[in-house]
Amino acid sequence: MKQKDPTDFTPQATGVTQATGDKLTRAAGKQLAVYALAAVAVLVAAMFLLNALAGLTSSAAGMSRMAVDVENNTITTYLREEPPQMSSLRSSDAVSSMVMHHVMEGLLRFDASGELVGGVAERWEQEGTRVTFWLREDARWSNGEPVTAHDFEFAWKTVLDPATASQYAFIMYPILNAEKANNGEMSIDEIGVEAIDDFTLEVTLETPIAYFDRMVGYVTYLPVNEAFYHQTNGRYGADADEMLYNGPFIMTSWVHGASLQLRKNPMYWGADRIRLDGINYAHMTSDSNTLLNLFKDGQIVIADLTSEMLDEAMLQRWSLGQFMQGNVFYTEFNHRPERLTSNRNLRKALSLVHDSSELVNRVIKLPGYLPGESLFPNWIQGMDGPFREEYPVPNSPPNVALAQQHLALALEELGLEELPPLVFLSSETPVARIQAEYYQEVFRRDLGIELLIDAQIFRQRLQKMTDGDFDLVGSGWGPDYNDPLTFADLFASWNLNNRGRYSNPALDAQVRIAQSSLDRQERLDAFGEIQRILLEDVVIMPDYERGYVYVTDARVRGIVRHVFGAETDFTHAWIEPGE
Repeated sequence: MKQKDPTDFTPQATGVTQATGDKLTRAAGKQLAVYALAAVAVLVAAMFLLNALAGLTSSAAGMSRMAVDVENNTITTYLREEPPQMSSLRSSDAVSSMVMHHVMEGLLRFDASGELVGGVAERWEQEGTRVTFWLREDARWSNGEPVTAHDFEFAWKTVLDPATASQYAFIMYPILNAEKANNGEMSIDEIGVEAIDDFTLEVTLETPIAYFDRMVGYVTYLPVNEAFYHQTNGRYGADADEMLYNGPFIMTSWVHGASLQLRKNPMYWGADRIRLDGINYAHMTSDSNTLLNLFKDGQIVIADLTSEMLDEAMLQRWSLGQFMQGNVFYTEFNHRPERLTSNRNLRKALSLVHDSSELVNRVIKLPGYLPGESLFPNWIQGMDGPFREEYPVPNSPPNVALAQQHLALALEELGLEELPPLVFLSSETPVARIQAEYYQEVFRRDLGIELLIDAQIFRQRLQKMTDGDFDLVGSGWGPDYNDPLTFADLFASWNLNNRGRYSNPALDAQVRIAQSSLDRQERLDAFGEIQRILLEDVVIMPDYERGYVYVTDARVRGIVRHVFGAETDFTHAWIEPGE
């Protein structure tokens, strides 16, 4: 429900649309944002250097750095981070996914309303455990070769090959024998996906499920040209020329850490509906002050705002919009046996001094943020209403005295007189730094626990999470497809995105029910039980759900912000030069 305050902007009036197929509750509140001056100064200096480098590389590649280049029909924007992995076979992050949704296309794609429609597949049907996709014959790779069913069979089996070590292989487990093959218990040749001919792909599922087509919209299900893949000698997706494209755009330049450029793909089957000729991601930063300055200087077409920027934005009569991202952010514990945080009483002690409302409203203070309560965000629907109304989260206010009792029990169980410092792995974004410093102060003040902050750039943080090199880590999860299972299976023991390696047979059993049941109530009950287990076992500490108030260049219309697919989608955008 929209709040009737100065942040209640109508997205349709700005040329930016939140996809109606993403059924979210929109929420944004006008709050003050305060950043440490020293941190801002360091960030601004760093961004200045990166922007200078980006400017040199963009110019060298021959693409304008103006926000809107009417003459060449191109726009300039930014990415929050360097894409860590542009191979769909291994990618596990939102930044890479957003770029891939512009340069690649799977069997299905998201339209401007956020609904799944035919991509490479012209039509598809499911009968029980059999799903058949009929591919369009005019789909082409950027080298002119046809995109065939064999490209999908090769890609999917490569994802599931244990040698690939894909962290997203689990998303294909509904396919017959996929999980067994991924665990090395069966040959990948026995996986239930087969190219019947060049333009017919047949998939056999373990059990009939009603949400498989929604999963197919995710980037892990993208095709890969086998011959080209082998030509890259293990570097597929590492650089612009180490990929073959079949989407609306092709990547023509990628200067790592600085810029990335896309040009319209003339070989794309739907090229007639793509109205932009190029997208220049000339900047890689998440710093709001830097982005606002870039927008004011006419260098980018869109920027997210902090609440301290709203007065100026309204005074300038900029085109404003709001967007609930659909993600949840939380502090994840390391549950590996050798880590202190594998002790439940220690986790309970930390959680009892954790206050997501204080974190959001008094520390982060950004518009659109909501205090975290559960791994399941507030937009998830139940049988007759919101899931969290039908399966409410127990009210558990901070309790320092009880937290200290649990800490004493933890020390006794661990055989320690005093707890050594814990390591909090964090990213280098402003919000992440503030969050980590908040926990550092709260844990020291209320429990006498020292927290060492290990701030890393995005790629290195992901690697440390995978390696288990942390006690606590600031993490988050966005929905990959439109079903609660996209959150519910995150902490299943087999899910490699379960970075803390939490393992609980009771939770696994509920995930299996949610995966296989065709009864909606039974599935919802399973999700409710998963939520209960996660909270009672203190697997994570929910922090916040993230939304944005943002500004756009009025000359650019048709930008779509998705919950599923590319968060910021320019494939439907165009330039109105007269605006």
